[in-house]
Amino acid sequence: MKRKRVVILGATGSIGESALKVARDIPERMEIVGLAANSNAEKLAAAANQTRAQSLCLVDGRKIDMLHRALEYKPQIFTGEEGLREVACLTDTDMVLVAIVGTGGLRPALAAIEAGKDLAVASKEILVMAGEIVMREARDNGAHVLPVDSEHNAIFQCLEGKHPTDVRRIILTASGGPFRETPRKDFDSITPEQALKHPTWNMGPKITIDSATLFNKGLEMIEAHWLFSVETKRVEVVIHPQSIVHSMVEFTDGSTLAQLSYSNMCFPIQYAMTWPDRVPNTLPPLDFSKLSKLEFFTPRYEDFPALNLARRAGEAGGTLPAVMNAANEIAVAAFLDRQVRFPDIWRVVEEVMNRHTPVAHPDLDAILDADQWARAQARECIEA
Repeated sequence: MKRKRVVILGATGSIGESALKVARDIPERMEIVGLAANSNAEKLAAAANQTRAQSLCLVDGRKIDMLHRALEYKPQIFTGEEGLREVACLTDTDMVLVAIVGTGGLRPALAAIEAGKDLAVASKEILVMAGEIVMREARDNGAHVLPVDSEHNAIFQCLEGKHPTDVRRIILTASGGPFRETPRKDFDSITPEQALKHPTWNMGPKITIDSATLFNKGLEMIEAHWLFSVETKRVEVVIHPQSIVHSMVEFTDGSTLAQLSYSNMCFPIQYAMTWPDRVPNTLPPLDFSKLSKLEFFTPRYEDFPALNLARRAGEAGGTLPAVMNAANEIAVAAFLDRQVRFPDIWRVVEEVMNRHTPVAHPDLDAILDADQWARAQARECIEA
């Protein structure tokens, strides 16, 4: 069994930290050869000292001296956006794990694919913004795109050996976030501190707020369409507070397959790293005697309009998903800065989507133009 040589883009975030744990757990199957971070020089150095990665990238070049001082050895070091692309294309790399929040992972992801590297995707924005381009480039370059999100990794496992025409529905599970049972009348008073208290997962602030609004699940609907060649109308969401069933696939014969595990991102990361093999580890298996219940509920679509907005964006396609994603990023940042109320996140996104005329089958420049346009429009909506 071959050991996979991996570059981690976003090594200092929660996904990056979990990937480092996986590498420690299965050293015979996974070797870290490159690490990249945006600005956290100390944390990047700590990860590098632990893994002895050959190449590093710190996007914020102003902190390079800090990185050098903290390192205990002398790796190759890159900086800036160009450095991200270079570390994603290292010749001795088998796979690039993209765990960069936001749009920053798109260009290095495409560079990795064009260099023939397999891609492990933890950044939803890559496929939401440019799924058509990413999947086409992967096919043309013989690269695999493997999902790291727990939901899409679960679907990937359920679909192995199956054809998209065998699928009746993909069912994404959602915890429902911290406001699953909160009355709509109380939404205006929700604070950032309350929204950042996710009941199940420990994630970064952007993803945590997206889980509270259900935009996280909306982005995943679009992502599932591109990953699994299933129309958006066949992708549905169910609320599952226990977060044990990570997603399900219903087939045309009425049978449903599900993937279950405890809520730990090391499970999907490891499977992306070792696929198509399954490898023993130290992660705890499910103890069914301790699972008191598994509950499933229909989402409150009227109270959490993100799902309907995402379905609209996914079915329209073109540049509209990129516009939705960009407007949401700006709205979430404004909420965290206390510039808008919690329900304004949905309002801003919808207003920007309503202003946009989608471009069908866009190239990368058109997608990035739509992204920048949407950000400007979202700021305008917030300031109005």
